[in-house]
Amino acid sequence: MIQDLSAGLEMVATPETIMVMVLAGVFGLFLGALPGMTATLAAALLIPFTFFLDPVPAVAAIITMSAMAIFAGDVPSALLRMPGTPSSAAYTEDAYRLTRSGKGQLALGVSLVGSVLGGLFGAVVLIFLAPIVGAFALQFTSFEYFWVAVLGLTAAVIISRGSQLKGAIALMIGLLLSTVGLDVTMGYPRFTFGSGELYRGIDFIPAMIGLFGLSEVLRNVLAPPTPNMGAQTLRGKQGVVKDVFSNIWRYKNRVASGAAVGGSVGVLPGAGSDIAAWISYAVTKNTSKRSHQFGRGKGHVEPIIGASSANNAGLGGAYVPTLAFGIPGDTITAILIGVLLVKGITPGPDLFTTQTDTLYSIYIIFIIANLLLLPLGYLLIRSSSYVLRVPRPALMACIVGIAIVGAFAINNSHVEILIMLGMGILGFGLERARVPLAPVVLGIVLGPLVEQNFMRSVMATNWDLTLFFTRPISAVLIVLVVLLLFAPGLQKVIRRARQRKNANNSTRSGG
Repeated sequence: MIQDLSAGLEMVATPETIMVMVLAGVFGLFLGALPGMTATLAAALLIPFTFFLDPVPAVAAIITMSAMAIFAGDVPSALLRMPGTPSSAAYTEDAYRLTRSGKGQLALGVSLVGSVLGGLFGAVVLIFLAPIVGAFALQFTSFEYFWVAVLGLTAAVIISRGSQLKGAIALMIGLLLSTVGLDVTMGYPRFTFGSGELYRGIDFIPAMIGLFGLSEVLRNVLAPPTPNMGAQTLRGKQGVVKDVFSNIWRYKNRVASGAAVGGSVGVLPGAGSDIAAWISYAVTKNTSKRSHQFGRGKGHVEPIIGASSANNAGLGGAYVPTLAFGIPGDTITAILIGVLLVKGITPGPDLFTTQTDTLYSIYIIFIIANLLLLPLGYLLIRSSSYVLRVPRPALMACIVGIAIVGAFAINNSHVEILIMLGMGILGFGLERARVPLAPVVLGIVLGPLVEQNFMRSVMATNWDLTLFFTRPISAVLIVLVVLLLFAPGLQKVIRRARQRKNANNSTRSGG
């Protein structure tokens, strides 16, 4: 272990890697601070640049950028009442109302420190949980990998934002797109329409660039012009740093609960930081004596501390299924899988046995990235008003240019550009219909994994399907899938039972 840690540290502690982390961090802060620009979009735009980097700096760029962008989304929340990223939406009202009352620096300060502490907790979760899950994954065969992929697809639908029916529709679209290309067993072309360049299928990297990058441009271009709201100014009294840390210490239990929620939710495939933030906010509100001040009240730092800790803790948790099984924990790790594969690194159990130096370098990068967030985040808070003045048309033009270059660079083919354009139009249409985009991405990524492991299993057993259900680990995974499927219904039954019980108690007390 000491040898692997030393090797990983040598791979990270190079001028190239440190410089890449700083530049990626600044890029993530800048893009995350712009309303509507998500961390996933920033990761998609980084892809073209990672082609020119070694594996460790390329991974470091994605990890550092995502940690920075998640926090940076809090800046427009506090100044404009417009969340920069979806994970900031949970506590936008609190941050904005605190800013209007002259406590904007305090709101962003506790969010920054909460994000750093939550991110470090997420790194601990990754460091201790990933090797356990990875060692467990060494016992898996194609039967178990099939059910793990099915579990990931099920979780993507059940915990997707909005209607679960719409989440299922999005997942089916992704699975349909994953079938384009040569059949994994017979080598027969499917949905290629006579195009030889489609034999390799739809690469999910240009697909994600289109879904999250081009669709955002279309949404901004076609949206009606909005009046200039004007940002609130971050005025604050002297000694605000002391106030920040005193509030963090006062609500240290919220840091712990938010980090625990974020780390736990992040492990679920498809969950992501935004769902972790909403769950943490709900937990804080339901257990706080000051919940009447939250949201549209006066605003309070307590839910900001809890939810911001959950945001960055969820990032570390999302890397557990990514590194252990090669199954993305969220859309950012889905992009990372593509980067790893391009660099010759295959995520999965073999990563824990044959490429341990790379694995330990990822652990170290997580810790450094979150520590780097503290000084860079402080500089962002100080210069936030300048970031928000960037002309929108110039930004959209840059995004389109980077997206085209990134899509073309995958295979040096114009087909990838057409795929990106098509996926951009699809993403725009789905967002207009309030259909989540994350299940589409997971369908494209996990579809081939489901099909390959299913066909490999049935061909090895001459179509004996009983082994899918009788193997011990498969049985456990099936139980988890069933529990996920019935969880929403059980929650409704429990909620109704509690309401009925409370109603009966109030009737008796009134009588």
